Amino acid sequence: MANTRLTYVSSPLYNTRSNKVRVVKTPGGKLRYLHIKKRGSPVKCGDCGIKLPGIPALRPREYATVSKPTKTVQRAYGGSRCANCVRDRVVRAFLIEEQKIVKKVLKESAKKR
Repeated sequence: MANTRLTYVSSPLYNTRSNKVRVVKTPGGKLRYLHIKKRGSPVKCGDCGIKLPGIPALRPREYATVSKPTKTVQRAYGGSRCANCVRDRVVRAFLIEEQKIVKKVLKESAKKR
């Protein structure tokens, strides 16, 4: 039976988060370690913190290589805020503007009296 024990070849010689490996068999029949990259964390909404649907979870440097439409969705604040938070922002802005108009009308009616 061939030797199935393997040793780390690169600099960190410990089973750390950045040094995860899996065993592969080479075409020559030898066993080697194949380094596994860390998984990307999903992009989260800046307001509520939920995962943004439609945007892939990549490592930070990988976002530089993918196209712009992959990183966003076609909406205001797309790729930064979720749809519910955008809706809340729009409604809040609308209600604030309405409140300003109401105050203005009340002020004018008070002046007329």
